[in-house]
Amino acid sequence: MQLKTKRVYEPKSDDDGMRILVDRLWPRGLTKADAAVDLWLKEIAPTTELRRWFHTGEGSWEEFRERYLAELDGNPAPVEQLRQRIEEGPVTLLFSVKDEAQNHAELLKSYMLKRL
Repeated sequence: MQLKTKRVYEPKSDDDGMRILVDRLWPRGLTKADAAVDLWLKEIAPTTELRRWFHTGEGSWEEFRERYLAELDGNPAPVEQLRQRIEEGPVTLLFSVKDEAQNHAELLKSYMLKRL
């Protein structure tokens, strides 16, 4: 099993496997052809309310992390859909934010690895 994360703006590579966009909004300035997304699983992304709360600077990364993981716990259908895709073969979780270390895709990757 292979699960990795990657900015959606990076070029597609042969080892990406299934490319799953895990953002609620489509990435700015990117066409569907350029993104090479196999599945857009927006239901697994942080809710609009949580995303806005965090990006306004009101909360810390740790609090965002806790709230997002709680959202995942309360949203089993897309989590199960992602789990099934991961079991089928390599998956790359695509995200658009610039911070490659602290982002919801990295949290989602860790969350999924604990459940496989």
